[in-house]
Amino acid sequence: MMAKKKTMYVCQSCGYDTAKWLGKCPGCGQWNTMVEEIVREEKNQSRGLSLGLSESSRPCPISQVAVEDLPRMTTGSQELDRVLGGGIIPGSMVLIVGDPGIGKSSLTLKVCANEAAMGKKVLYVTGEESVRQVRMRADRLEAVQEGLLAVSETNLEHIGQHVEQLKPELLVVDSIQTVFRPDVQSAPGSVSQVRECAVELLRLAKTNGIAVFVVGHVTKDGTLAGPRVLEHIVDTVLYFEGGGNSEYRLLRAVKNRFGSTNEIGIFEMRDTGLVDVPDASRLFLSERTEEAGSIIVPTVEGTRPLLVEVQALVAQTPYVPPRRTSDSVDIKRIQLLLAVLEKRVHLAIGACDVFVKVAGGIRIDEPAADLGICVAMASSFANRRLRPQTIVFGEVGLSGEVRAVSQAEGRLREAARLGFTSAVLPRKNYQQLKNEKAVEGIALYGAADLTEALRYAMPRE
Repeated sequence: MMAKKKTMYVCQSCGYDTAKWLGKCPGCGQWNTMVEEIVREEKNQSRGLSLGLSESSRPCPISQVAVEDLPRMTTGSQELDRVLGGGIIPGSMVLIVGDPGIGKSSLTLKVCANEAAMGKKVLYVTGEESVRQVRMRADRLEAVQEGLLAVSETNLEHIGQHVEQLKPELLVVDSIQTVFRPDVQSAPGSVSQVRECAVELLRLAKTNGIAVFVVGHVTKDGTLAGPRVLEHIVDTVLYFEGGGNSEYRLLRAVKNRFGSTNEIGIFEMRDTGLVDVPDASRLFLSERTEEAGSIIVPTVEGTRPLLVEVQALVAQTPYVPPRRTSDSVDIKRIQLLLAVLEKRVHLAIGACDVFVKVAGGIRIDEPAADLGICVAMASSFANRRLRPQTIVFGEVGLSGEVRAVSQAEGRLREAARLGFTSAVLPRKNYQQLKNEKAVEGIALYGAADLTEALRYAMPRE
């Protein structure tokens, strides 16, 4: 019997569906996102309770569930392995998202070549390019391997047939917005198509033990194009940051069922594709300046200490209100720190334009950078240079106090490795570390409040 057809209005942002058209989606609050789609209503053949249950679907005590270490496949890239939590888990599904031209296809093709070089069978499915274009990219990336199989296909049924026939250990689909299921009556890239294709690819991954990499597009505001349910379906979501005029790329995990979401991978874009940057601190500080408003801040991304240069420019302006601009730090956070400087340190900085930047395209989110940002803005406002070869870190409270942060010893050890000789840090961290041999060679200045930190960081000439 043929399945019945009916139409539903589906939100293209969140996937909310309704039988009637609505101007505003009740699910996400977006306007004019409801699109009519044809869906099939499958008739349930067995409605009774006497259904045969498989052994895997029967409830059992959790204490009887077998636990074993999940094997991981190395990707050939230390930075990508770090972000994934140690490598690729067989049977997992990874979503890679980023702006056009940022390096998603180059990274996945390079991973495929590395796996094929280790004797694994890899299937690369492209829906946006021809196989000849993939070969041209492989020649440029030096990623031509006999075990790397490529096919240009968008029909999910045909992709499933290739998987069942070839039994690859790694499957890459580039991109999910181009793949479609023939039985879903909507255009490729719509909410229904993306959701159904992702579920089917997840089934292929789990039932066959295949690691699946899926490439996704982004919208103009940098978020994943398509339904948000896609991020819930996959096991790992990786976002590319950077691009534009920057030659560096940051790969950040926003979801990872098999590892931490605090790790980042740093790559450099070259003619041969993305190359790992193992010593990112030295690279980011290679062109640092000693002018007023520039300070070195040791941040921590997961388990990796990373030294970055924070630059601030504070200038008088006749315009009202003054501008607050930054592509590296949250604007609301800058406004809060400016209020603390004006109220607690009595700097008349509120009527000035303030521009804050982190060299290298790094975005700072952790509170330990508060003190460094405040010192950089105060230095630019007073036009006074900071103490040379000094790092600054600490969290700043609304009362102007400097609060302790985690992993202070690791930050200092990284600074000592790069030749820094002094550090301004919270008083509590100073009391814990002043007798530690691991930080010998660095003069420590413990600050209880913001005024004291500024006095240490900006000595009078």
